[in-house]
Amino acid sequence: MQEQIKPGFHEQVQRKLYILTNEEQKILQKFGNEWFVTRLDGLKIGDRSEYKYALIKAPRNYQELFNFERELIIIFSDYESFQPRSTDAIDAVSDQLQDLRIDKICSIMLSKDDKIEEKIRDILKESQESQVIVPISYSEILNNHSDSYFLRNKFKTNFYTRDLFDFQSPLKKDLYFFGRSDIINKIVNRHFSNENSGLFGLRKTGKTSVIFGIQRALDKIGAKSILISCDDTSFQQRRWNKCLHYIIVEINKKYKLNLPLQAEDQYTEENASQIFAEEICKIYHIFQEKSILIIFDEIERITFNISSVTHWEKKFDFIFFWQTLRANFQKLNNVFSYLIVGTNPVCIEQSSIFGKDNPIFHSIPIEYLPRFDVPQTRDMVRKLGRIMGLQFEEIIYSKLTEDYGGHPFLIRQVCSLIHRLNNQHLPITVDRITYDKAKNEFDKNYASKYIEMMVSVLSEFYPDEYDLLEYLAIGDLNFFNQYAIESTEYTNHLKGYGIISQTRDEYDFKIDAVKQYLIQKNKYKKVNTTNEDMLNEISQRRNALEPKLRKIVRTQLKAKYGENQARDKLLLSFGKEEQKKYNHLAYKDLFDPDKVNIYFENLKNIIKKDWSTFEHIFSRKQEEFNLKMEAINKYRADAHAKQMTPDRMGHFRDCMTWIENHVNDFLED
Repeated sequence: MQEQIKPGFHEQVQRKLYILTNEEQKILQKFGNEWFVTRLDGLKIGDRSEYKYALIKAPRNYQELFNFERELIIIFSDYESFQPRSTDAIDAVSDQLQDLRIDKICSIMLSKDDKIEEKIRDILKESQESQVIVPISYSEILNNHSDSYFLRNKFKTNFYTRDLFDFQSPLKKDLYFFGRSDIINKIVNRHFSNENSGLFGLRKTGKTSVIFGIQRALDKIGAKSILISCDDTSFQQRRWNKCLHYIIVEINKKYKLNLPLQAEDQYTEENASQIFAEEICKIYHIFQEKSILIIFDEIERITFNISSVTHWEKKFDFIFFWQTLRANFQKLNNVFSYLIVGTNPVCIEQSSIFGKDNPIFHSIPIEYLPRFDVPQTRDMVRKLGRIMGLQFEEIIYSKLTEDYGGHPFLIRQVCSLIHRLNNQHLPITVDRITYDKAKNEFDKNYASKYIEMMVSVLSEFYPDEYDLLEYLAIGDLNFFNQYAIESTEYTNHLKGYGIISQTRDEYDFKIDAVKQYLIQKNKYKKVNTTNEDMLNEISQRRNALEPKLRKIVRTQLKAKYGENQARDKLLLSFGKEEQKKYNHLAYKDLFDPDKVNIYFENLKNIIKKDWSTFEHIFSRKQEEFNLKMEAINKYRADAHAKQMTPDRMGHFRDCMTWIENHVNDFLED
């Protein structure tokens, strides 16, 4: 086996050492003792800032520890006080070299400032998307004479402790952005071909990150774009004609054009289209005839039948707004195009709105944000994991992709948990056992929170599609199949989101965690259950409700009357024999089912008798509360088993759900 060449300086570095001070040469030698130093040079940023930099290549031991494959940048910042702008030198070196061998995720910052570590930590707190920077002061590396693992431990401290998987917000930079270049290129090319686009997907699938990616791609070539967030009240609260003025103002503001624009009140319903055309043409000519991409994010917020704002939901604002944009798009050839981004393409698919033609019906190509395939999962997980001390066995990439349906956000959160569970033993190899342990923990304790974030948009805006998912999850296939045949657009949307798949006439979930979440949430919705199942459900739900009612009665009586008076009132709710039996007990013990026979019926009567204490919990609907509690008690399966019918079970579920919702809402506040 060929012996590895020893670390040290490349000839080019030897010839350039003169640009360094004596102490900087000593520092670089420390790296040369352990690394291959391949390049040394200087650069100037702006008029005043000058930096020296080196490139280092990892020897085998560092490759094994940190999976380094490319060269790292070292920046020498010889200013006495480190300033955040010095980190720009890293990007400047990377841009200057334009070399694929440079590692874009991690670099080393050397500084004369002894507080460099603290200052870099503050920078990274402010920007989660910053690359991994290993901060080392001149003094600490020069004064280290005994610790032969000094550099290695510096890398471990700054790499293994940072969780690069746990990104909750959309990604604004390229650094940690993976797997979406095809869709970005497709939309950018459509814009340059004077075509409009539509991009759709559930929350947390990365739509906003793709928007930022599209804008970065346009910025790199000097093209222009503006992002309009339809959930911004300053946009959605405006009428359709004033929204056109808003778009022009935002372009003017973003590119600091300082154009004298028409006042908003000039954008009347009669004149808005013409004035918009004139002003966007002015901007187009200032941009040297470069077309402008107008991006509308969260399109649901201004969509008919869905928006929470009346003039978009129930009036003709959607029609007039898109009539204007569509007409000007066609008339002003190549001046602007638009990209519509949201959850669901219903705004494009519905042919008529309130009896009028939909101006954008089938006029925009629809793209769903694609799920990750195994190579894309591997690229993301491997690159981020190597910096964090996680080396994944090859089989894990396919398991992650299959188990979480190629959903990048869920995949990252699982990997984040793997890091947290093993951060005391890094670096590690993530094998099947390690992965299965983390997966079980994630599915049990974390998945529901993230899946709720993903699918809540369906329950909010598209309840029919959400219902369809629920029925598929609980196995009510008769209802699901009937609905799927009658409303094929719903199943097409669900397939587009990447939640379900279809094989011939059979449907199934692509993300098992979504299925399990919906099963748990809707376990009491299943129809055609056996009599035994119905009786078990009644018993389970009453048994789960009873301790919650005990807690509410205990806390509310005490809050209103004080403990002593509340105790006296509670004792009066029992019979005389029970009053004597329980008279010696403390207030809290009167609610202990092991000490006191306080039943569902007792709790119901206490609330009814002192209704003013509890009415705010139950929407002040006393009669409805009484009827529903009576019905729940009537169906108490644990007292005397009955032959339940679907109608009676439906009545029980309606009553129980009403009580449960009010109780849970109160206890969660």
